[in-house]
Amino acid sequence: MPPAWLGTRVLPRTADGFGEIRPTPRELRNRRFTLPDQLPALPGTGFASRIADPAPADVIARSTWRRGCPVGRDDLAWVRLTFWGFDDARHTGELLVNRAVARDLVRVFRELYAERFPIEEMRITRRDEQTAPPTGDGNNTGAFNCRPTRGTSTFSQHAYGLAVDLNPFQNPYVKGDVVLPELASAYVDRDRVRPGMITADGVVVRAFTAIGWGWGGSWQNLVDYQHFSRNGR
Repeated sequence: MPPAWLGTRVLPRTADGFGEIRPTPRELRNRRFTLPDQLPALPGTGFASRIADPAPADVIARSTWRRGCPVGRDDLAWVRLTFWGFDDARHTGELLVNRAVARDLVRVFRELYAERFPIEEMRITRRDEQTAPPTGDGNNTGAFNCRPTRGTSTFSQHAYGLAVDLNPFQNPYVKGDVVLPELASAYVDRDRVRPGMITADGVVVRAFTAIGWGWGGSWQNLVDYQHFSRNGR
């Protein structure tokens, strides 16, 4: 079970706008719970997926899409699919992605399901989350997010629906002393492999490589273990 305080302890903001980096709480050092699904279960007992292309208006309305995003709303597809949870059970989640990559991403998550790679949560990022106070303990697997790349004014590949972040707490972004999510420092040590972690020789990198996507865990000046994108950036 997740700790009762998950998502409620606001961190002080630093000069760079992130939350204050703090040691990982004991309850999250071996994080392995799955949050409740927010969608009805897809039928069946194994892997299943549904693609709505373009994404329905009500789905766009609860996303971060707005006028001025670098991708049109009609170029986004709504993908529902099943995933394997840390609770050893079948779950249903959703991704909002560029329509050009929807089927490729279904291939990726079909392989992850077959290998029972655990995922905590999979849902569309909401606009209010972009300005919410930092708690440093989020772990949502998601794709489209109309925002700039961290530390720049240039649109991220997420703003095009051409990137996926997977289990970000177990697979943090690390640049110098900055760790995001801010409480995920226990997962900077990649030699101690725990459930949900992405490894260079594991199924996640293999599945994304098969569709031609690059991994942020192989970058040089910083590493973003959670991040995969079509152009490798």
